[in-house]
Amino acid sequence: MSRQGTRLDTKKVNSELFTLTYGALVSQLLKDYENVEDVNKQLERMGYNIGIRLIEDFLARTSSGRCYDFRDTADKIQMKIQMKIHLKKHRSMIKSNSDEFSLQFETNPLTEFVELPDHCLNLKYANVLTGVIRGACEMVQMEVTSWFVQDQLKGDNVTELRIKFIKRLEDAIPAGED
Repeated sequence: MSRQGTRLDTKKVNSELFTLTYGALVSQLLKDYENVEDVNKQLERMGYNIGIRLIEDFLARTSSGRCYDFRDTADKIQMKIQMKIHLKKHRSMIKSNSDEFSLQFETNPLTEFVELPDHCLNLKYANVLTGVIRGACEMVQMEVTSWFVQDQLKGDNVTELRIKFIKRLEDAIPAGED
């Protein structure tokens, strides 16, 4: 007997499964660390490790060349989001100057089913994203810092992630190798 008219949207199912899995991860971190600031640091560290690996995937899929300056990097990040490979539904990208820019999201897929309890108001729930940006940029020799300016979980209309260029990293040769 076949089911007619009951087709699952696999992208929506995958997105929801990812969102719920991430929520379980954050919940477990809160149980393990019991301190919201330690959880924030752990999420950023995890994101950093993800970003280091994602940049390889990005470069392989887009066949884009080397970033020559921070503005070029910002343009490529915008292109990545517009292609909707890893994040979906972004609203806009605002460039404020040559060493800073913001990403604004109408919806953040990580926070789709989330309500923060009162004891977790300082939790930066999607802090993994700040680490992803930092890790990916570091792999292309750019030291950046990133932080949330606005967060829908805290009552803001949008989620805004701010990225600031710190310095260009020099290629380093490991000790003992010439």
